[in-house]
Amino acid sequence: MEDSSTDTYDSAKPEPSGSLRTFGAVYQGFRENAGFTQEALAPAIRYSAHYIGSVEQGRRLPSKKFIDRSEETLNANGVLRKAAKRLSKQPGLARWFREWAELEKQAISLYTYECRLVPGLLQTEAYARTLFTEQLPHQDDDQIDVQWAARSERQRLLRERPNTAFRFILEEHLFLRRTGGTEVTRQVIDHILELSELRNVGIQLMPLVQEKHVGLDGPMQLLETPDNEWFGYCEGQRGGLFISDPKELSILHMRYAKLLSQALTPDDSRSLLKQIRGAL
Repeated sequence: MEDSSTDTYDSAKPEPSGSLRTFGAVYQGFRENAGFTQEALAPAIRYSAHYIGSVEQGRRLPSKKFIDRSEETLNANGVLRKAAKRLSKQPGLARWFREWAELEKQAISLYTYECRLVPGLLQTEAYARTLFTEQLPHQDDDQIDVQWAARSERQRLLRERPNTAFRFILEEHLFLRRTGGTEVTRQVIDHILELSELRNVGIQLMPLVQEKHVGLDGPMQLLETPDNEWFGYCEGQRGGLFISDPKELSILHMRYAKLLSQALTPDDSRSLLKQIRGAL
C-alpha cells in the first residue's frame, strides 16, 4: 500500500490546536456519500483501511497525498484541501513537524541520529527552555510554556510505549558544548543515563574523533508504523523533509546501519557520558 513520498514543510511558527475529529467526520461523510467502505476505498487511494480509520477517528493527521488522492476519488470539490489547511493536532508543534509527530505516537520502531542538539525526546525541561529562550525571533513566556508542554507530552512515549524500539545516535560534542551551562548539561546527561536503562531505549555516542563518518549530511530520523511501513524525516533551519520514497528510505537505512557500526557501543557510550559528566 503506497503512501506519501517526499513532502517538504516550511514555516517554523507553532500553530494553534485544530480539530482532527471534525475533519474526520467530514471525511467520513464524503466517503459514505461516494459509496465506499474504508476497505473499498483503501486500494483506490493507496492507503490502508487502518490509516483511513485513524483519520476518520481524529487520531492521525492526514498527509498531503492522502488528501489529494481522496479529493479526486471522493469528488470532494476542494473541500478536503481547504479543511486540511486548518488542521492542527497539538499546540506548540511547528506545522512542518505535525505529521511526523502523529506517526511518532504509533511507531513500533523509531531511529534518530542527531548532530546539532539533544533530541526533543531526550531533553530535560531546563535544556529545552534554554533552546526556546535562545530561539530567534524571540518568543514570550506563554509561547515557551506551550512549546515545552508539547515536548513534554511527546516524551511520555518512551515510557508509555515499552514495545516500541527507540534508538538514538548522538554526537559526543553535544555534551561538550554545555548548552545552557554546566548544571543544565549535568542534568541532561543524568536524564539520558536514566533513560538508557529502559529496555526499549538504546543510546550510542559518536566519538568526537572519528575518521570515518557516514552521517555528515546531517540529522535524520526513521520510523516504522504498525503496518510495517517506513518513513523518514530530516530537519533544517526553517523546515522539515518528510520522506516515504522507498529509494530514499533505502539510502537512509544504509546510512543509519553504518552509523550504528561507527558509533560507540551502548556500554561504552554510557561510560563516556559518565566521564564527560565527571569532568564538568
